[in-house]
Amino acid sequence: MELTQLKSLNVYGQALQYCSLSPKTGFVRDGYCQCLKEDPGQHTICVQVTDDFLQFSKDQGNDLSTARPEYEFEGLVAGQQWCLCLSRWIEAYEAGVAPKVVLAATHQSVLEKVDLQTLETYSV
Repeated sequence: MELTQLKSLNVYGQALQYCSLSPKTGFVRDGYCQCLKEDPGQHTICVQVTDDFLQFSKDQGNDLSTARPEYEFEGLVAGQQWCLCLSRWIEAYEAGVAPKVVLAATHQSVLEKVDLQTLETYSV
């Protein structure tokens, strides 16, 4: 399957930087929070996870801290960077537990739903 990538620029209109290679992140696990038409979850916002956020996500039904070897996923620990679904970040923001954002590695499409000033407030 050939993926349809939208222009890979970050929130500042510059070349999108990688989010993490350890652990490998992104919809296609290439380290980038790309905006792909094939990605219904919009894994476009690069975050640095915290214990509070990981617990929140687990409580919402998306356990990111438990290893899932069948998906080659080791589980996340606080301090690691991850391409997060934009809707989950917005939920965490509204609940007061949003993780910090790595702006250079966050896709510009995020600006359609979250303004730059808010993102900068949560910048790593």
